[in-house]
Amino acid sequence: MSPMRLAVRDIAFFERPVAFVRPFRFGAVVINAASQMFVRVEIEVEGKGPSVGASAEMLVPKWFDKRAHLSPDETVTELRRSLLIARDLYLGHKGFDTAFGLHAACIGAQVEACAKEDIPPLAAAYGPAEIDKAILDALLRSAGVNFFDGMIGNISGIDARLSPDLANGDIAQFLSDRKRLERVAIRHTVGLDDKVEGAGGVADAKENTGARFFKLKLNGDPDADAARLIRIGNELATLAYDYRVSLDANEQYADLVALGALMDRLDRDGALRPIAAKLLYIEQPMPRDITRQSPLGRLSGRDFIIDEADDSYDAFPAARALGYRGISSKSCKGIYKSVVNATRAAKWSSGSETFFVTGEDLTCQAGLAVQQDLALGALIGVSHAERNGHHYVDGFADTPPAEAQAFLAAHRDLYVNDDGKVRLSIRDGDLLTGSLVAPGFATSVHPDWSSLPSLEQPKARTQEQTL
Repeated sequence: MSPMRLAVRDIAFFERPVAFVRPFRFGAVVINAASQMFVRVEIEVEGKGPSVGASAEMLVPKWFDKRAHLSPDETVTELRRSLLIARDLYLGHKGFDTAFGLHAACIGAQVEACAKEDIPPLAAAYGPAEIDKAILDALLRSAGVNFFDGMIGNISGIDARLSPDLANGDIAQFLSDRKRLERVAIRHTVGLDDKVEGAGGVADAKENTGARFFKLKLNGDPDADAARLIRIGNELATLAYDYRVSLDANEQYADLVALGALMDRLDRDGALRPIAAKLLYIEQPMPRDITRQSPLGRLSGRDFIIDEADDSYDAFPAARALGYRGISSKSCKGIYKSVVNATRAAKWSSGSETFFVTGEDLTCQAGLAVQQDLALGALIGVSHAERNGHHYVDGFADTPPAEAQAFLAAHRDLYVNDDGKVRLSIRDGDLLTGSLVAPGFATSVHPDWSSLPSLEQPKARTQEQTL
C-alpha cells in the first residue's frame, strides 16, 4: 500500500459532559466530572474526493499541565486553545500531503504558537493528536481499509523526519512486521481514593472485572505509599490467579532521594513482597523538569518509564540516556509518536537490554476514544493496557441511548447490554479487538453530531497574561 495524500477542508470540535460514578484521584488532583471532546474532520483525498472522520478524548484537568498556580479550569482552557491553534494550522496547510506529512509540517509551529500563550509542549501536542486521529479515520474510510491493514501498509506515510535517530526503513520495517493482537488484557487502576479492602476493594472481582494486571497510584510520600501498598498487596495476594502490578506516581516524587526511599522499602521490606515480586515498572515518578535533570543511577536496576515527560519526539532517547527503559503510549499524546517510540524500543532491544512501550489510559471513554486507543496498542504490541474509563464512569454515561446502542450493534465483542446500560465487555480480564477491523480508525460508528454542543471557544492569552 502506498501512502495516500489528502487536504483538510473542515475541522469542527464538540464536547459532552461526563459525570464520574466515583472520584478519580491521581497525584494532587481529584476528578468528579469532565468533558469529552469530539473532533469531526472533512478531508479531500487526492483522486478520490471527500471523506469524514472522527475522534474523541477527555479534556482532563491538571494532567497535561500540573503547575500549581493554574486552576483545573485553566488547564482545560489550555487544551481547548491547543485544539483551536492546531485547527488553524492544519486548515492553513495548502495542497495535498500525506497524513503524517501534514502532522510533521504543523507540529513545530503548534508548539511554538502554544508557547506564546504559556501552554507547555505536552498540552500543545493534544490538538494535533486529536486532529490526526480524525484525519486517519477519514483517510482509512476513503480507502475502504481497516486501521491495522492501513498502518501495516503505512497509508499515512510515517517516516523519520521527526526522529533523526531512526531511518525511514526502520519505521517501514516495524510497521510491515505488525500483527493485530486479538486480545489485550486490561490493567485495573487503583486510584488514591479507591477502596482497598473487602467488597468493592481491589480483590473484588465485581470491582476489578477479573483483571490480572493492576496499576497502583502513588502520592509521593514514601512512608504513606509503602503503607498503602502493603494493604493492597495483602488483598491481591488473596487472588486465586497470578497477577502483575505497575506503580504510577504522576510526577509526585520530589526527587531521587524520596524515590530511593520507596525503592529501598520495596527491596528490603518483607511486607511489600506481594507488590515487589509482581512489579513490572514504575511510571513517571518525578516532575517532568526534574526527570530531565536526574539520571536514575542505582535505581535503574528496576524498570522505569516516562509518561508526562514524553512531550516531544526526542523524549524517549533522552530518557534512555537517564536510565529509563520504557515510555507510555497514549493516543492523546499522538499516534505517530507512539509508532516511532515502539520502533525505537524494538530496535534498541538486544541481548540483556529490553526497552518497551506501555499502554496507559487517560480515562478513555466507551466509544471512539477507547476503541482508537485500544487499536493503537494492539497494533504496536501492547499486550496489557490501563483501562479506567469503565471504572470511573458508568458505561456510556449520558451518551444518547441510540448512539450507545449503535456502538453495541457494531462492536458486539467490545460492549455488552447490562440491565439496559451499554458497558465495556471485559472477558476473563481481556478486551477483544476483532470488531475494530472495519474500514476507518477502529470504529464503524460516529457520534450523533446533532446531539453535541460545540466546543467552548476560549480567548487566546495575551503576552501580558502569560508573564
